[in-house]
Amino acid sequence: MSLFSVLATSLISIVGVTILLALVGKVPINYSIRNLIVRWPISLMTALAFTMVIGVLIVMLAFVNGMYKLTESSGHPENIIVLSDGATDEIFSNLGYSDVSEIEFNPGVSRDELGKPLTSWETYVIVNQPIPLHARKGDRRRRFIQVRGILDPARSGKVHHLVLKSGDWFSTGDAGGGVREVTVSEPGKEPRKVNATEAVLGQGIAKEIGPDYMKPSLEVGDVFNMGDKYWVVAGIMDSGGSTFDSEIWAKWKTVAERFGKVTYTTLVIKTESKEVAYATASDIVKNFKKAALQAFVETDYYDKLNNTNKQFLVAILFVAAVVAIGGVFGIMNTMFAAISQRSKDIGVLRIVGFAPWQILVSFFLEAILLSFFGGVLGCIVGSFADGFTASSIMSSGAGGGKNILLRLTVDMKLIFSGILFAVAMGMVGGFLPAISAMRIKPLESLR
Repeated sequence: MSLFSVLATSLISIVGVTILLALVGKVPINYSIRNLIVRWPISLMTALAFTMVIGVLIVMLAFVNGMYKLTESSGHPENIIVLSDGATDEIFSNLGYSDVSEIEFNPGVSRDELGKPLTSWETYVIVNQPIPLHARKGDRRRRFIQVRGILDPARSGKVHHLVLKSGDWFSTGDAGGGVREVTVSEPGKEPRKVNATEAVLGQGIAKEIGPDYMKPSLEVGDVFNMGDKYWVVAGIMDSGGSTFDSEIWAKWKTVAERFGKVTYTTLVIKTESKEVAYATASDIVKNFKKAALQAFVETDYYDKLNNTNKQFLVAILFVAAVVAIGGVFGIMNTMFAAISQRSKDIGVLRIVGFAPWQILVSFFLEAILLSFFGGVLGCIVGSFADGFTASSIMSSGAGGGKNILLRLTVDMKLIFSGILFAVAMGMVGGFLPAISAMRIKPLESLR
């Protein structure tokens, strides 16, 4: 059973039990609602407390949810990532082409219509880039830009299931390939012609760098600085929802020379299916003799990078537990205050024939209704974060990692979780006050 099914079943069960209690208790539900309305200042403050708690919880979980969805969409089960033995991340890997190229002849490797192997030879580096003063947010002065040197961009696009949203792949020829003459205009200087390196950008990094040049996003033909060189946008990848959204791709030789990484870091292999991928990865690790290698099915590799997500999730669950304690005491305080104000009402209900357990049900329902409405409002507030962008580090926890741009994602699982969490707090916090109301003696309460 999926998590969504579990959450939906739990929430429906709680709603069903609530309705059943209202019917069996025989205390009119409008009596509980009227009392919440009559004491509207206290009810409003309690509901707003739930709204704030659930809203913040939804935003935090939307961040983790966005990271999980990012890694899920980045890896493909039929792809294999090959790294050097012992490398905990792409940036620490070193693969010599002459040592590893024979892998392309492995029978598990898929081939295109021309019979060429569908493999992607890549060098992954991270560039520390200063942020112009006008584009800074807070105290952030520098950003880490992920650059991937690619041997054959069109082939790599096929392997990674990526297409261009606009523009073209950069050229790769040795005679000036990947470089074009452009005109740049800088403040206080005359326009001049320079040679700029062609690059293809993910949509996320294009939007991230755009404000440096007074634009919402870089577009095809725009020139930007990275390192001490000029670069020109040849194309924008349709990369939304994957880690490649945060990357810049350029000609392998240019990246290797300019950033001092003259070996490949990564070889990505496309196979026919998930089963073939696992068999081929195992064969590479066990039987390839020319170099010691690691080979991961791509989905497993990105799952390892979810260690950061798990740390965030543990931290959020700890915060949620602390918040839950506060929420329980908050609803408990509200309900105890309601009981002290309505002791005579309780006495009248007992005298006209309502049993103690019916009084318990009435106050228990009030607590559930209060927390339910607060939870719904909190989910509505939190859902406004859906689609917001944020940056984070995605790492296996053993060094390295990727600085990624992600989109906060609020889905039905989070909505159900938020409402369920609020109702659970209401049920726990409302139980003791309801017991207290049940034990009030009618004659004593009317004195």
